[in-house]
Amino acid sequence: MPTAIPGLHHVTAIASDPQRNYEFYTEALGLRLVKRSVNQDDVSVYHLFYADHEGTPGTSMTFFPYTDARDGLVGAGQASAVSFLVPDGSLDYWRERLADAGAEPEEPRERFGDTVLPFTDPDGLPLELVARADAPPANLPESPIPHAHAIRGFFGVTLSLTGADPTGDLLKEMGYCQTDRDGTRKRYTADGDLGFVVDIVEDPEVRRGVPGAGTVHHVAFQVAEDEQEDWRQFLIDRGLRPTEIIDRKWFKSVYAREYGTVLFEYATKSPGYTADEELEALGDRLVLPEWLEDRREEIEDGLPELSP
Repeated sequence: MPTAIPGLHHVTAIASDPQRNYEFYTEALGLRLVKRSVNQDDVSVYHLFYADHEGTPGTSMTFFPYTDARDGLVGAGQASAVSFLVPDGSLDYWRERLADAGAEPEEPRERFGDTVLPFTDPDGLPLELVARADAPPANLPESPIPHAHAIRGFFGVTLSLTGADPTGDLLKEMGYCQTDRDGTRKRYTADGDLGFVVDIVEDPEVRRGVPGAGTVHHVAFQVAEDEQEDWRQFLIDRGLRPTEIIDRKWFKSVYAREYGTVLFEYATKSPGYTADEELEALGDRLVLPEWLEDRREEIEDGLPELSP
């Protein structure tokens, strides 16, 4: 067996307006645009990466903003919420800030001993802030958010499934332990400091999710580069159908739909976002992997305007 997974690497979702997406995640949430590139499978669409100052694995929320995207429907077979970790005592600040940003924060609620603040992004993507006293220090970007309240990275994701057990068993084999249960919600926890929680909410009657703006495209987990082939074989041995190892320039990836059809990615921690840009210049320009560089003019002409 390869080494147990410590937590999330990144989460990728679908958006609509790239400018609105950029302004919300950098100005309202205070994350840094650490990579401005394109969807390597559809170069007419940006791929925007937001994270801490250096794009540490476990902090990176990424988007494919399709300007003509229809609204999606969050439901079975998807990650139904993405949770960020903030320091204890921060939620009053965040409720006011999110309300001012039009993010429609709900009343805070308790879940497994944590205080959780649900809200949505401009496309309706369900997000949460989870306040904890053990939130780790972070390499925080320059932003309008005071460091005492700033997002540290991911807390985790919630998966919406019609049946929880096969996916729960897969998570256990990946290195997660079931640590809590409350009705239809089961919690699985890894040993990392960020992105270490996966909740499964089981509902046999829930509607099937429909991809579109405001939905998660895939959930990526951290793996070591020298173990990626082992993870691919791990998935094959469990009857899943992983892709080949795909070079994404800043990490290498294997994708597979787990038993509930959520798209999982197994992404390497290296080489990271500084592979093609200096740390202080991350996100300043459109960067392309070298195999797309000879199409730069065509790609730039086909992209919508974006003014960071």
